Amino acid sequence: MTEINAELVRELRARTGAGMMDCKRALVETGGDLEAAEKLLREKGMADAAKRADRATTEGVVLTRIENGHGAIVAVACETEPVSKNEEFAAFAERVLDAVEAEGPQAAERLDGERIELVAKLGENIEIRDAARLEATDGETLADYVHPPARKLGVLVRAQASPELARMLAMHIAASPGTAYVTREQVPPETIEAERAIYEKLPEVEGKPDEIKAKIVDGMLAKRLFADIVLLDQPWVHDSSLTVGKALAEHDAVVREFVRQSVA
Repeated sequence: MTEINAELVRELRARTGAGMMDCKRALVETGGDLEAAEKLLREKGMADAAKRADRATTEGVVLTRIENGHGAIVAVACETEPVSKNEEFAAFAERVLDAVEAEGPQAAERLDGERIELVAKLGENIEIRDAARLEATDGETLADYVHPPARKLGVLVRAQASPELARMLAMHIAASPGTAYVTREQVPPETIEAERAIYEKLPEVEGKPDEIKAKIVDGMLAKRLFADIVLLDQPWVHDSSLTVGKALAEHDAVVREFVRQSVA
C-alpha cells in the first residue's frame, strides 16, 4: 500500500471538502497523485449525486432578498431537516441567492458543480428547486414573505401598492397554495373548458335548460376554479368579507406579478 502522509490528506480535504477517509482512500488509489485524487473524488461526487437524484427532497429552505429595486427568491431542497440546518447547506443556499440576485435565475446553473460536491459530502440529494428575480419599475413596490419558523415557503410580489399592502399580498399568496394567476384572463382557455365540461355533466346541472345550465356552470367556475387559482378572485385572508380584487381596488393598487416557492 502506498504511504500517504497527513499533509497530503489535509491538502486534498482543503481542495475538495471531502471527508478525511475518503481523501486518504483516493490518494491511496491514485498512488499519492494529488491532482488525480481530486479528479477521482469529483467523479465520485457526480456518481453519488446521480444515485441520489431520485430521492425525495421535502426539506430545505426558501430565501428572499430585496435590494435596489430588484428582488430574488430561491428554493433549495434536501432530504432531511438536520441537513436543512447544516451550516454548509445554509451557506450554499445563500450563494445561490447571491448569484440569482446578481445575474438572474439562470445563474443558479453555474453552481451545479458545487451542489454535486455537497451531495457527496452530506450524503443527501440536494437540488435547486426554483429561482426567480423580479425588478420593479417606477411607482412599483417589491415585497417578500418567508413563512417562519421552517422557512420552507416564500413569496415575492411586484405591485403598485404601498409596502404594507404589498407585504400583506405576499402573506395572502403564501396562505393560498392554489394561486397560479393574477387575473382570470391569464388562465388558459383549455383549463377553463376542461372544468366547464366536468361541471356540465354533474347531476345538479344535467337536464337543466341551456340558459340556466350556463349560469350554474359560470357560478361553479367562479367559486370552484377561479377562487382557487386566480389571485383577484380569492377571499382576502386578512378580511374574508372582501376578495383580493376588492381589497386592492380600495387602495387603487395593482398586482403585476408574483412568485411562490416551496420545498415541501
